[in-house]
Amino acid sequence: MNKIFLVIEREFLTRVRKKSFIIMTILTPLLFAGIMIVPMIIATMEDKKERNIAVIDDSGLFKDKITETEYLKFTYLDGVSVPDLQSSFSESNYYAVLYIGRMVASSPDAVILYSDKQPSMDITSHISSSIRNEVETQKLKTYDIENLEEILKNIKTSIKVRTIKWTKDGEAKESSSELAFGVAYILSFLVYMLIFLFGSQVMRGVIEEKSSRIIEVIVSSVKPFQLMMGKILGIAAVSLLQIVVWIVLTFGLVTAASAIFMGSSEKAMAQKESVSNLMDQPGMAQAMPEGITEQSFAGEMMTALSNMNFVLIIGGFIFFFIGGYLLYAAMFAAVGSAVDSEADTQQLTIPITIPLILAIIVMVSGLRSPDGALTFWFSMVPFTSPIIMITRLPYGVPPWELALSGALLIVTFIAVTWLAAKIYRVGILLYGKKHTWKEMWKWMRYNS
Repeated sequence: MNKIFLVIEREFLTRVRKKSFIIMTILTPLLFAGIMIVPMIIATMEDKKERNIAVIDDSGLFKDKITETEYLKFTYLDGVSVPDLQSSFSESNYYAVLYIGRMVASSPDAVILYSDKQPSMDITSHISSSIRNEVETQKLKTYDIENLEEILKNIKTSIKVRTIKWTKDGEAKESSSELAFGVAYILSFLVYMLIFLFGSQVMRGVIEEKSSRIIEVIVSSVKPFQLMMGKILGIAAVSLLQIVVWIVLTFGLVTAASAIFMGSSEKAMAQKESVSNLMDQPGMAQAMPEGITEQSFAGEMMTALSNMNFVLIIGGFIFFFIGGYLLYAAMFAAVGSAVDSEADTQQLTIPITIPLILAIIVMVSGLRSPDGALTFWFSMVPFTSPIIMITRLPYGVPPWELALSGALLIVTFIAVTWLAAKIYRVGILLYGKKHTWKEMWKWMRYNS
């Protein structure tokens, strides 16, 4: 056991002292924080360049009906055709020319936007929604309904479904399906990448020691099993240290950036005011369940975030990542011992990577249906559970399912490590040939 600890110490210190480890440990949280923060900043930024669009309306129905914004204006032209504007478009100040045909109510292709640039999706969506709303209004007017415009204005309603989770104690807590989806997706994909990253590091380390022949010196004083376990556990310690640093730095950066850029969100204040006005209406306050109060969107998200069981989620993430890493690292170490160069590993690693790829495919189903039969069974299979169980955790998993999945993962890791050690002790001293899984299967059956 002491020799295993010596190998762990060697692997740990060798890797954490590398410049690449220090650089990646610092840069990765910046990348993660940027992925989360930059979209929020971009979402709050508006394109302030004013664009003027010329409108040729052959139907005669949409003059002054297309909604203008602060930076998007429409100029309605009479007695002008599209070819006329095309010939002088480059000299004009128009951003685009919008043509509305006579058959707009019956033909969806009757609206065309001409420009010398590619219009953005925001512009085309704004135009299509404005025209669609006006066409629907015109069709409704044919039914001769009194006060139609006032009725249409009054019936427009925005609905947002809040989710409240009941605990076993009967307590009602704010939750968020969107937040659970985001946490599940990020953590599941992170486990997938980290297992690949650190598992391949084990394989490359074995290949480097074997190709340099230093392995012949090492095994003279350390048993192959001790060497393999020391290498796997040493890199596991490195990965755990790196993950903890990533979590702390990323959380700190996101918290600081959110306080700077999103702390005084006018949109959140407007939502809060609109909800407050709604709650002032007769009967609304009485309709709310006891203990549940109105909140802004930002407030709801922060409340849902605080109500998530992060102790369970982070604990489950670390356990299933470590379990998954140990399981796959043992197989990667076995493959590394059976080849002389990294170029020979491609075919041998295919059977190892297939379960991981399959887990990512099932993860998509798990995000939509975390309690579905497919998701449940894949969260029990040890080769896919490190990813699929993480997908289910933010939605809530019964304790017995967590315990069963964890127990199966541990048992499978022990069995796979025992078999991998049999391959490792034979393959580590064989040179000059690219071995196959058939030969490796024979090595597993050799007596100790």
